[in-house]
Amino acid sequence: MTELLAQISGEPLDSAVVESAVAGPEHGAVVVFSGVVRNHDGGQSVSALEYQAHPDAERFLAACCAEVAAESGLPVAAIHRVGELVVGDIALVAAVASPHRAEAFATCAALVERIKAEVPIWKRQHFAAGTSEWVGL
Repeated sequence: MTELLAQISGEPLDSAVVESAVAGPEHGAVVVFSGVVRNHDGGQSVSALEYQAHPDAERFLAACCAEVAAESGLPVAAIHRVGELVVGDIALVAAVASPHRAEAFATCAALVERIKAEVPIWKRQHFAAGTSEWVGL
């Protein structure tokens, strides 16, 4: 396996970078998940999001990736964006490669759920009505 890619970034994300971190000639499946800012939540129109991360968030992200890779035996990678994002921006890219699609899909889903549960990143949703709320505190 190559070096583990697990980063927190303030720059726009490129899913090709994450995909290339896991792809290889031995893998017949590469699953890439892109978490995209949507225009609604809880019946309200969302205009933008702001992500803030704990100073150790990248360490937590790396631990999630390393643990999922160790448990599955598959290469995994993830980058989470922080800062101000607008509708359509990519907030998270996670990727897993495997010889077959079923294990790549299942492992990518597990990786994303683990990141959401364990990495200290908080989201502030800005609504079109002018209000906002923090999520994940």
